[in-house]
Amino acid sequence: MSIAQRVFHGKFGRVALLNMDRPLVTHTHSECHVLVKVSGEDTFFNVNGSRVPLTDRTAVLVNAWEPHCYDPNPAAGDTLILALYIEPSWLASAQGSLALSARPDFFTCPSIQLSSQNRGHADFLIAEALGHSLVPKEKIEFLLFDFLIQLIEDFSQWRQLWRLGAPVTGAFRDARIRVGTDYLLKHLDEPDLLDNAAKFAGLSRAHFFTLFKRDTGMTPTLLVNDARMRQAFSWLESERSGTLGLLSEKLGFSEQGHFTRFFRQHIGASPNQYRRVVDCYGTK
Repeated sequence: MSIAQRVFHGKFGRVALLNMDRPLVTHTHSECHVLVKVSGEDTFFNVNGSRVPLTDRTAVLVNAWEPHCYDPNPAAGDTLILALYIEPSWLASAQGSLALSARPDFFTCPSIQLSSQNRGHADFLIAEALGHSLVPKEKIEFLLFDFLIQLIEDFSQWRQLWRLGAPVTGAFRDARIRVGTDYLLKHLDEPDLLDNAAKFAGLSRAHFFTLFKRDTGMTPTLLVNDARMRQAFSWLESERSGTLGLLSEKLGFSEQGHFTRFFRQHIGASPNQYRRVVDCYGTK
C-alpha cells in the first residue's frame, strides 16, 4: 500500500515524501510539480502522454495543469519519492517573473538529467524531510528555493517568456468556458456539477467538454478533481479533529468511502494516513 511518510504545507505549496507501490489516476495540479527519486526502484511517470523515467540521476518536471500520472512497471517494488507542488505566487514573491511558473509551457521537458549540484541540493532537502525532529518552516523554504532556482534556470523558458511579455496564465478564449469554470469552482458540493456547469454556460455537456478541452488541454473533470484535492489538503492540515464524513459531503461525495477511494487514487495514501503525517513546524 502506498503511504505518505511526511508532508509539509506552506506558502510554497507542498513538499511530500511518498512511498509509492501502485499507479495513480491521471490528474492535474494548479502548481508546477517536481519529482525526485529518494530510494527504491527506478520507476516511471506519464506526463501528457509521454512515459518518462524517474531514477537517481533524473527528475520529472510537470507544468501547471499538465495531465500526468504515476505509471510504474507491473509488479515493481516500492519507490520513495520527493514530490514538490510549488505555488507560483511563492516563487513570484522572491522574483516577480517567476509567476510564469503558473503557465502550462514553463518547463521545456518532462524528463531531465540531474547535475551533481542539482542532486546535492535535493539531498539536503530530503535529509531534512526524512528527519524525525520538527523542521522550521524557514529552513524548508530555504532548501526548497535553493534546489528549485537552479532547475528553473536550466530547464524552464521563463527568460524567453518574460522577454515576450507572456501572460502569467493562459486566458480562456471562450467566455462560456470562463463562466462554466467559475461555476465549477464555486459548487463543488453539487452531485450533478458538470451538467449544471454546462447548462449555466449555455452549452450541452458534450459541447462544454469539447470547448473546455480545446481551451485548456484538459477536461473539466480534471479541473474539478484538482479543486477537490486542494480543498481536501487544506482541510486535512487544519481540521485535526474534524470528521471525514463532513469533508466528503462538502466536496460532493455521496459516501465517505467514495471520497477515500478518490483521494487514494490521486495521492496514493488514505486521507487519515495523510493527516497523521502533515507536519507541524518547529519554532526554533
